[in-house]
Amino acid sequence: MEPIPLTSLARAGGCAAKYAAARLESVLAGLVPAAAEDLLVGLDPADDAAVYRLDDERALVFTVDFFPPLVDDPRTFGAIAATNALNDVFAMGGLPLLALSICAFPEELPTEMLGAVLAGADERVRAAGAILAGGHTIRDSEPKYGLAVVGTVHPDAVWPKAGAQAGDALFLTKRLGTGIVLQAQRDGTAPSGALGSAVESMVELNRAAADAFRPFAPNAVTDVTGFGLLGHAHELASRSGVRVVIDAESLPVLPGALELAKDGVRTGGDPRNREFAGPHVESSADVVREAIGYDPQTAGGLLVSLPAERGAALEATFASEGLFVARIGNVQAGTGVVLQS
Repeated sequence: MEPIPLTSLARAGGCAAKYAAARLESVLAGLVPAAAEDLLVGLDPADDAAVYRLDDERALVFTVDFFPPLVDDPRTFGAIAATNALNDVFAMGGLPLLALSICAFPEELPTEMLGAVLAGADERVRAAGAILAGGHTIRDSEPKYGLAVVGTVHPDAVWPKAGAQAGDALFLTKRLGTGIVLQAQRDGTAPSGALGSAVESMVELNRAAADAFRPFAPNAVTDVTGFGLLGHAHELASRSGVRVVIDAESLPVLPGALELAKDGVRTGGDPRNREFAGPHVESSADVVREAIGYDPQTAGGLLVSLPAERGAALEATFASEGLFVARIGNVQAGTGVVLQS
């Protein structure tokens, strides 16, 4: 049987398929979990995962994430989807423990394709130090895959979005532009090698980066996914009660993404992210760098706010361990997000 391109069955792939953040805020407005002293992180405010304290030494981190295919290779799709879900636990300062598959798949497709999706996911779960222990599968005309993940963290070592402080420096641990590159691949306009670089980034777990940050006690952490850098920076700023200033020229970008942005390549998530974050963003950057900032990312890097005086030592640590990190801005007193040229 001829291979069936998975992306031909999806209307939108990866985190670009996320429900619009502005609409999600409206849906969740007023929905507050039942009062529970041990619920350390829930919906008020929402974060990358829920955190529930078991005792003075242990808390559970729980998250769920799934989406339609963004690449045609089933094994790669499974690996990316698993990485994206696992990274939520790392963004909370935790370590994944157990994962369950969430799978929707057309019965008309070969079962070998589903097996390859699961194999790709299992490899990433193992690399994260966790176990893929089961899951649930339904029939659907559009394939979808992801994970529900349980991890652990010390109750006093949770990394929230809401802790950034004036005087902090901002760091990002992956290059931007996955949405633009994937859209260009679907359109047949992606330059040679661009997709390979994007896939390499999307299957990279944030485990090593989180381990490197841990000794530096970050004030706020989130992972950059479907709402784009500016959408997640807005969440960090608004929940921390601070002003986030980002240097547009310092934004790290995947190979080919800037050129594609100049050519006008955008995803369907771009206007939705602008609707959500745009009213809170002051920008003096050019339209290309703005597009990079609003581009929805899949399995993106960690956006981290920590005291500026620790920045040089942190950058030296990342360099010595062969890890990527870019200082992209700072945190000030005030409100909103600034993207400055």
